[in-house]
Amino acid sequence: MKWTLSVLLLFNILFGFSQKLPKGFSYVNDIIPSIQQELRYCYTNNFMGVSVKGYEEPVLITSTKTVKALKKIQEKLLKKGLGLKIFDAYRPQSAVNHFVKWAKTPNDTITKKQYYPKLNKKNLFKLGYIASRSGHSRGSSVDLTIINKKTGKELDMGSPYDFFGKISHTSYPKITKKQKANRLFLKKIMILNGFKYYSNEWWHFTLRNEPFPKTYFNFPIK
Repeated sequence: MKWTLSVLLLFNILFGFSQKLPKGFSYVNDIIPSIQQELRYCYTNNFMGVSVKGYEEPVLITSTKTVKALKKIQEKLLKKGLGLKIFDAYRPQSAVNHFVKWAKTPNDTITKKQYYPKLNKKNLFKLGYIASRSGHSRGSSVDLTIINKKTGKELDMGSPYDFFGKISHTSYPKITKKQKANRLFLKKIMILNGFKYYSNEWWHFTLRNEPFPKTYFNFPIK
């Protein structure tokens, strides 16, 4: 019998099976049940077009310190009828290695039209979109956006998540006033609650004073 990721996740929830996380890490939904997630790297809706190595189940994991900071943000947003939506959090080194292997395979361009239409794949390294090390593997970086809790729709940020191009830069000027305001709102609430932003990706934030600044973990997501 072929088990799907969703069936396996439900089975684990019902019977309480989960891996023992390293000390200082937590499952996000254990602490913030109201948070929405779309862990794309578990599936094929991502810039590689395949399920990424290390993403065995669609569960969110971060350093405990990070999830506690996110909880404060979520509580503030809920009062406004808004909420966080997380695309990615802790990322094992095996997944980063998979990204690197993909980036070094020039003929694999099935997702180019959707994710990097104006870029040459070979330039993704020097432009800072792909790297051999990722802050995500230290457990305190998150990719996220803000949603309207009533409708479930994402606020318009001017470009899709994981789109490779200047339009995804945090301060890109050629977007609408509303899109700029949404990016600024996300940036401000994250900064005020202990995070720093990455200028090339409006969705990427890392906890300041992260607990594992020099450690790159490789345990699977399950």
